[in-house]
Amino acid sequence: MYDAVIIGAGVTGCATARFLSAWQGSFCVMERSEDVCSGTSKANSAIIHAGYDAAHGSLMAKYNLLGNQMYPELSKELDFSYKNNGSLVLALSEEDIPKLEKLKENGIKNGVKYLEIVGRDRLKELEPSVGHVPVAALYAPTAGIVCPFGATIAFAENAYTNGVEFRFNTEVKGVTPAQTEDGEPCWIIQTAHGSVRTRAVINAAGLYSDIIHNMVSADKIHITPRRGDYLLLDRRTGGYVKHTVFQVPGKYGKGVLVSPTVHGNTIIGPTAEDIDDKEGVDTTSEGFDDLMEKAGLAFDDLPLRDVITSFAGLRAHESRHDFILGEVKDAPRFFDCAGIESPGLTAAPAIGKELAAEVAQSLGLKENPSFVGTRKGILDPKSLELEHLASLIREKPEYGRIVCRCEQISEGEILDAIRRPLGAKSLDGVKRRVRAGMGRCQSGFCSPRIMDILAEELDMDVADVTKSGGHSQVIVGLVKDRV
Repeated sequence: MYDAVIIGAGVTGCATARFLSAWQGSFCVMERSEDVCSGTSKANSAIIHAGYDAAHGSLMAKYNLLGNQMYPELSKELDFSYKNNGSLVLALSEEDIPKLEKLKENGIKNGVKYLEIVGRDRLKELEPSVGHVPVAALYAPTAGIVCPFGATIAFAENAYTNGVEFRFNTEVKGVTPAQTEDGEPCWIIQTAHGSVRTRAVINAAGLYSDIIHNMVSADKIHITPRRGDYLLLDRRTGGYVKHTVFQVPGKYGKGVLVSPTVHGNTIIGPTAEDIDDKEGVDTTSEGFDDLMEKAGLAFDDLPLRDVITSFAGLRAHESRHDFILGEVKDAPRFFDCAGIESPGLTAAPAIGKELAAEVAQSLGLKENPSFVGTRKGILDPKSLELEHLASLIREKPEYGRIVCRCEQISEGEILDAIRRPLGAKSLDGVKRRVRAGMGRCQSGFCSPRIMDILAEELDMDVADVTKSGGHSQVIVGLVKDRV
C-alpha cells in the first residue's frame, strides 16, 4: 500500500514527486516509458515565461507567475541549467501595438513585476539581430530559458534520493476505487506488471491524462495533442539572439519564437497543429516552411544553413484551455494534474509544490525530517580550470577520453550519466543527461562507442541497446546473417 502514486514522469510529475518527498510516506512514480522526461517534457521550447500571456484569473496565470519566481533558486538547489535572458514580443506593424498594450495590461494584472513597450530604436539596442519589419516590442526581463531535460531529471533524482520509488515501462491499464480494511478510501492501479494499492493517485499523465481521469470520473475531459515542429541550429549560432523573441499571439498561442538555449544553440518554433495521434511526433516539410516564413518576419538573415536537427513535440491541449488541478469532486483522493500545456514547464514547480501539500494534507502526512532539498548534477569537466582538469584526468583517466567530439563529452560524463540515481539506460537517456549526440553530427560519430559503454555498464548485449527503450534497437541484425 503506497500513500500516493504519481502517474507520469514528465516535468510536472517529477516536480510533484520532489515536493511530495518532503513529507513522510511511501510514494511511487509510474511511467509507461523507459525513462523520465520521455514525452512533452523532452520536446518543447524550453522557455520560462514571464506571465503576461495567460488569461487573468486562470490557473495558467497563477502558476506561471509562481513557477517563474521559483526557477532561479531551484536551479541552484538542484544544479540544472537556467538563464534569465528576458523576452521580447514583436509588433510587426503599427496595428499590432495595441495588442502589446493589452498583453502588458494583462501581465500587470497577473502580477508580472516589470513590463515595458519599447520602440524601434530601443528594440535594436536590446536585440541587434532583429529584422527591418518589427516596429516595437513588449520587453519582459523576468522571462528565462532552462534545460527541460536537466530540470526534469533533477526533480526526479532528488525525489529518488528522498525515498520515492520509480517504476519504468509500467503503463497504467486501469484505476478503480477500493477501501482499506479500516474503511478508508483507496485506489487499485492495474498495470501490465500487476496491481498496486494506494491511498491517493496523482494523475500527471500528460497527453494521456484524460484517459486516466475518465477512468474514475463522470465529468469527462478531452486532451487534444497539439503538434509543434522545431528547428535546432548549431551552437556556433548561439550569439545570434540574446532574448527569447516572440511575435504577437495568434489563434493557436504565442506563434513562432526564436530563442537561444542554455547550451548555446538557437531554437526556432513551434508550429501548432491539432492532431488525433497521441504519439504523432512526425515532422513535416510544410511545418518547416511555416517556421521559416514566420521567423523570417522577425529576422532578415536567420542562419538556417546551420540547422542540425528538427523535431516535433506534442502539447496536451484541453478544450477549456486551462490547467485542471486538484482533487476530483467525484473521486476522493484522486488528484488531477491535467491539461498541462504552455506555460506548463514554467508552472511545473509551483504546481508540484502546491499539489504535494494538498495531498499531504488530505492524507494527514507529517513533514519528512530527513528531507534533503539539494542535488548535485553531473560534473562538466569543461567548467574546470586547466590545472583542476589535469588533476581530475590523472585521478580518473576516463575524463580525458572524449567520446562525443561535437559537444566534447568525455567517457567519464557518460559513465556518470549511467551510474547515477535513475541513470540512463538508452542512447537518448545519455543524450538528455550529458548532451552526447546532440551536436552537429547528431551522434553519427559517437553512438557506437556510447552503445558499447551502455552494454558494458548495464551488462547486456550491445545488440539489445536501444535508442529510447522499447523496440527501438539500433542493431537489427548482422550483415553476415543476410548474405
